[in-house]
Amino acid sequence: MAKKKFHFNPETLNYEPINHTIIHRLKSFLFHVLTAVFSGAIFFFLFVFIVDSPKEKRLTQEKDKMQVQYKVLDRQLNEVQAVLTNLQERDNNLYRVVFQADPIPTIVRTAIASESEYYESLSRATNSQVVSATTKKMNQIKKQLYIQSKSYDEIVDLAKSKEKMLEYIPSIQPVLNKDLKRMASGYGWRIDPVYHVPRHHNGMDFSAPTGTDVYATGKGRVIRAGWAQGYGNCIDIDHGYNYVTRYAHLHEIHVKRGQIVKRGEIIGLVGSTGKSTAPHLHYEVIYKGSPQNPQNYYYLDLSPEEYDRMVQMSGNAGQALD
Repeated sequence: MAKKKFHFNPETLNYEPINHTIIHRLKSFLFHVLTAVFSGAIFFFLFVFIVDSPKEKRLTQEKDKMQVQYKVLDRQLNEVQAVLTNLQERDNNLYRVVFQADPIPTIVRTAIASESEYYESLSRATNSQVVSATTKKMNQIKKQLYIQSKSYDEIVDLAKSKEKMLEYIPSIQPVLNKDLKRMASGYGWRIDPVYHVPRHHNGMDFSAPTGTDVYATGKGRVIRAGWAQGYGNCIDIDHGYNYVTRYAHLHEIHVKRGQIVKRGEIIGLVGSTGKSTAPHLHYEVIYKGSPQNPQNYYYLDLSPEEYDRMVQMSGNAGQALD
């Protein structure tokens, strides 16, 4: 039998038995049920939404590890893309220029076939955004590598068919400059040393002591060997194939007009004649009557690393010497 409960009555100063009504007992029962349900809900929320299960902890660790791996992969893809971009720039601005081949348009190099359905299927997979972005970047690089490979095949064919042309096209530096310390000013807009205003510099300046040997950069015929306004003592060599090279501010000229010279033959000595502020050689490459950037015509003289360094140095927008 249930124990009887009593309560103290301050009016009668006696303990009197408690008699609960059905309604009171029903309220008490409902209160305990609701308390239990509420406590259970709190317990469920804590363990389901806040406290991870061992399986969830393992999956979270695997996800974090995979994200780190994707970041490393993405960085490596960016490094590959940088190397590929460098190869593409050399191909368009150096190799294809030499063989007078049209550069490959950027839209052709970077365009990829439409694969929207394929990428949409990836976006519905696990880690969708990372997988889709990485796959798309890889496909773009594969496409560019294919185009670059085909371009090199074309360059090889051009080289085989134009072996004689290679003998004539300018392809070395006009002074001995293996350590690249004689580069004074590159092609482009420079400050005129006399008038102190911006002026387009149509060639490259190589600083060197007076009397330093100057070499023909390709086989050709001398079409000028004498004084020229602004250039001082100057030599122009016609290499055929629409190419002409110019060597200015010479101290001495060792060739005559009409003479055939070979690549590497000494044609004069460095000086400071004409409009010049210091001993140096001003060198130009002219194609179809238009000045070209000479940095694209040293491919027989420099390694790829030296070429990259020379390009950086020639980009110096300082003051020219003439």
